[in-house]
Amino acid sequence: MQERPTPPLFTQVDISAGTLSSTPVPERSDPEQTRLLRDLVAAQDRQNELLEELVSQVTTAVNQFGTAQRQRAQELTQWKEANPSLARDCRQAAEALCRVQTEFLNTLTAEVHANADALADGEFMLTEFVDRFGPRLAHLNGVLQVLAQLGSAGGQPSGSAGS
Repeated sequence: MQERPTPPLFTQVDISAGTLSSTPVPERSDPEQTRLLRDLVAAQDRQNELLEELVSQVTTAVNQFGTAQRQRAQELTQWKEANPSLARDCRQAAEALCRVQTEFLNTLTAEVHANADALADGEFMLTEFVDRFGPRLAHLNGVLQVLAQLGSAGGQPSGSAGS
């Protein structure tokens, strides 16, 4: 069996000073070229200033959002500490309502599967479907979200966990 030559794993790169370019460098710069380069530098400085301002504004917005989130979490924790029984009831209600939502979604998807062609082709059927399921689903999601947030275990007051 004859072995084939393999290419080398490493190659050499010459990083020594290269030869001078064959293009002659003008000894005197063109005033128009100098003005254009200055304009370019000024424009780039302005662009850098705008980018710094943008970064500052984004950082401020992120910090404000974080502060608002922390304040909201703190308020939620205080509410749970003030109302431990209600927080627990909210969690239980959210769990029960989650089962209701699952059943509602099963009904909704069965309706879609059964009438997919009619929903796609008929404006009336689609409107009826949305009228029938849309508001209820939206309100159910809203109520479920509020209950889940108020009854979430993450912000439970200390000492009431597992009760």
